[in-house]
Amino acid sequence: MAALALGALGVVFGDIGTSPLYAVQAVFNNDHHAVHTSTGEVYGVLSLIFWSITMIVSVGYVSFIMKADDKGEGGIMSLTGLLQGVKKRTTLTVGLITLGVLGASLFFGDSMITPAISVLSAVEGLKVAVPSLASLVLPIAIAVLTALFFIQRFGTGVVGNLFGPVMLVWFTVIALMGLPEIVHHPGILRALSPTYGAEFFLHHGAVAFIALAGVVLAVTGAEALYADMGHFGRSPIRRAWFFLVFPALTINYLAQGALILRSPSAIENPFFLLVPGWARVPTVFLATFATVIASQAVISGAFSVTQQAVQIGFLPRFTIRHTDAGHVGRIYSPAINALLFVAVLVITIGFGSSTALASAYGVAVTGTFILSTILFLAVARLLWHRSKAWVAVGGSVFLTIEVAFFSANLTKVVHGGWLPLAVATILFLVMTTWHRGREIVTANRRRMEGSLHDFVEGLCAEEFRIQRIPGVGVFMNPNLKTTPFALKANVERNQVLQDSVVVVMVETQRVPHVPESRRVSTMMKIMFSGATGDPLALGSDIAFVSLRFGFLDEPDVPAALRYAAERDLIEGDVGEVADATYFLSTIAIEPTEDPGMARWRQKIFVALARNSANPAAYFRLPDDRTISIGARVQL
Repeated sequence: MAALALGALGVVFGDIGTSPLYAVQAVFNNDHHAVHTSTGEVYGVLSLIFWSITMIVSVGYVSFIMKADDKGEGGIMSLTGLLQGVKKRTTLTVGLITLGVLGASLFFGDSMITPAISVLSAVEGLKVAVPSLASLVLPIAIAVLTALFFIQRFGTGVVGNLFGPVMLVWFTVIALMGLPEIVHHPGILRALSPTYGAEFFLHHGAVAFIALAGVVLAVTGAEALYADMGHFGRSPIRRAWFFLVFPALTINYLAQGALILRSPSAIENPFFLLVPGWARVPTVFLATFATVIASQAVISGAFSVTQQAVQIGFLPRFTIRHTDAGHVGRIYSPAINALLFVAVLVITIGFGSSTALASAYGVAVTGTFILSTILFLAVARLLWHRSKAWVAVGGSVFLTIEVAFFSANLTKVVHGGWLPLAVATILFLVMTTWHRGREIVTANRRRMEGSLHDFVEGLCAEEFRIQRIPGVGVFMNPNLKTTPFALKANVERNQVLQDSVVVVMVETQRVPHVPESRRVSTMMKIMFSGATGDPLALGSDIAFVSLRFGFLDEPDVPAALRYAAERDLIEGDVGEVADATYFLSTIAIEPTEDPGMARWRQKIFVALARNSANPAAYFRLPDDRTISIGARVQL
């Protein structure tokens, strides 16, 4: 348990754990300068920060939402997967699934901003420690980010073991650096009372509302507690949060407030001004390391969300590489990594400082909070059968808080908040376009392919004179009801067929992982009898095999078929199956004027289809034994 809790520190809490670098500074030192450094306003801000963390993180995510897991996995896409499992598909469930896709789109917007603001806020400590190096902040931040994205290809296995200990040191340090200030100003502890937050709203309503846009930065990263639950489990995350992370954050935020009361000019950078002069440079290095870890977590999360979206049909196939044989969740997507890198660099250079970026941060996070709460309440009602009163009370409490945060962040839209909303809108459009286009193409393809059963019966007719050749032929197809284009072309044009034929359908289930023992299912076997009734007229038989993978599994078709041969689930010995020839039915998509999808969306779909990952690589098929046969399908 202790080891798991330590590991959770390095992965789960990196984002929220580095929020003290910029959250308080963003509240007092923003474009509006509406929040002043008077005692009442400082106490009010600290009270709002503490109770926001308590309600959203401690109560909302840690105590409730983390109970909604999909076979141990968390995250908004897991909530979406749970709702996809509702047997009775209604307009409500379809709408909820759509909200889940929107939440995933907002997460991508968040994953572009988090590395930029985290690294910038850490390196900006140089302005306090060594003011003469202020001009180097942006170049150093760019260099750190470049190195961070460059090492993604090597995986996190090498440095992963360092993450936990480093974050343990980080939380210990931020608590220790805050204690002296609290000792000198013990009255700051009164800010823990919710009455100060309430009074702040009563006496400074408009100012308090503006302050919420900065206060929400203290809870960014709360979604990571849920998204990374599958890596460590619910209990280790809860223990690490309540025993170390929450107390350390509370101490540091209170200390920053005390410092601002003692020295109002500290709003320029209250976090680093808490540190004694001799320790500021080491703290800058530690903070930079901590923000790299925080960025690593959100980048890895983007890889995972991409893989899940691909598996449930909302994105085309991307090349996904597993970087650690012992940890299935450690994956790398070259395309996503490159896109994120370019986006993060543009954002970093375009905004130039963490203060400016704070204006863009928060909109995506608060939107994700709202959508996660709605989906959780839907799961509680539809799957757990909680009472309407329970759902109504939960919704009224948490949605009121989250909608208030989201509304406050809407004031940032013109100052940069448009960025994550624009990213989310584009990605939502792309994901829904791919899903809809995939449905249309699949339906048209099935009509063109025709019935597999009828085709097999036709093989027995006299007009087909098939030459049998040695070996095993594996024909990939999206389903086992229609005829693979490659199989039809091989028979009708070449009039040849392998001695053993296996038609394979790969099915992605809505569970994270499918055990190897449950991965292979032989649907049926048909003996070719021919017109004369001779069972050897066409050779032996054809096997129809379904391979099941979870949305976090690597779809390795050759390995699954070898497993099937070892257990006599398909014809042929292990050696023959290991040397099988694989046939892929590739399609060229033709846009049409048919109703169902606008022309401009058709162009998006065709562009995505052309740039999707090679299915041979996706299914781990051997290059030297894979043959592709094409066909044209209308959209």
